[in-house]
Amino acid sequence: MDATIERSRVGGRARAPPSKSYTHRAILAAGYGDEATVHDPLISADTQATRRAVEAYGGETALAEDRSTLEVSGFDGLPDVPADVIDCANSGTTMRLTTATAALADGLTVLTGDGSLRSRPQGPLLDAIEQLGGRAESTRANGQAPLVIGGPVSGGTAAIPGDVSSQFVTALLMAGAVSEEGVTVDLETELKSAPYVDITIEVLEAFGVEATETDGGYRVEGGQSYAPESGEYHVPGDFSSMSYLLAAGALAAPDGLVVEGAYPSAQGDSAIVDVLERMGAAIDWDREAGEITVSQSALSGVEVSVADTPDLLPTVAVLGAAADGTTSIVDCEHVRYKETDRVSVMADSLTEMGAAVVEERDRLSIRGGETDLRGATLPGRDDHRIIMSLAVAGLVADGETTITAAEDVDVSFPGFFDTLAELGATVSK
Repeated sequence: MDATIERSRVGGRARAPPSKSYTHRAILAAGYGDEATVHDPLISADTQATRRAVEAYGGETALAEDRSTLEVSGFDGLPDVPADVIDCANSGTTMRLTTATAALADGLTVLTGDGSLRSRPQGPLLDAIEQLGGRAESTRANGQAPLVIGGPVSGGTAAIPGDVSSQFVTALLMAGAVSEEGVTVDLETELKSAPYVDITIEVLEAFGVEATETDGGYRVEGGQSYAPESGEYHVPGDFSSMSYLLAAGALAAPDGLVVEGAYPSAQGDSAIVDVLERMGAAIDWDREAGEITVSQSALSGVEVSVADTPDLLPTVAVLGAAADGTTSIVDCEHVRYKETDRVSVMADSLTEMGAAVVEERDRLSIRGGETDLRGATLPGRDDHRIIMSLAVAGLVADGETTITAAEDVDVSFPGFFDTLAELGATVSK
């Protein structure tokens, strides 16, 4: 599916989908337990991959007809050896989190994914599993999927770098809670994307599992049970997805746009509110009501670190292209290891749209004062965040912006283009 966006004004009210990060963790946490109901899950390509993985390890899941709840009968801390290869599709979160699950099973598990996922680094997690006494191999001996994992591990201590992916820490903590000895994670370098581990600890706590930060890492005791209060867990709204709606409001909503479901949580991507405030946006967050109101504003360039918020880079890059002055996105080298090299892809895409962009290894600078955005035909790159950010750019670009293979928004924001259209944007697909 190709999607075409014309220069448009938007306004009204919209609700971002539930959090992908919380949904992944909640489904797997329920899988590690006995029985639980996950309310308001994001049902997307990525989270469905985690759901299939839970089923492969011996759990059962049932989605309500209205998709409002997911009932999970878990494997109670003892995953089966899957009867087939686990296909994680394009979901890096699924692969990393459930690779650690495989290390608890008494046998061999094979995990793979699509071409993009098979190019993403998994080596530190494989090394960690081997430090814990398991078998962990890349079939091509390059630290990338397909992966072969053997267990069971009983726990122990693993040292890993913190600057590749926080998901390695999440994976080890979630699995370690049901191991015999528990798991200590020692970080060899500074942890990037640390708020995602905060999310993990928040979800673990909701499921009755305690994990703690140590001097130099994290620790989770073994022999714990995953059991949320009253057997239920509610997924909060997704700030990564909200960022596109908030950016659309700041760029193209003269009469204001209200984003619902914005309740405070451990999500690092709520930093988009601070970024917009620093850029000069007219924005107000009613935390109690869970509503953010934002209006079209004259924005100024700022420096933004994405060390802890890598998923915000595409959104901030688009805001920078429409702002006066220069917006510098720093601490971004780890953003090169997502579904795509998002630093390079955003640099190329915005340049194609007429932006003045300077790309460095760990910095992306967008000179909005030298930029007049124009429509272009751009590849979606099989990356939901690239597609949605470029669609927002299309709202303020002259002419038409066409994004090819735009159906990949279903990974995290099914119905994204319908939502834009409902807000008044001229969208065809």
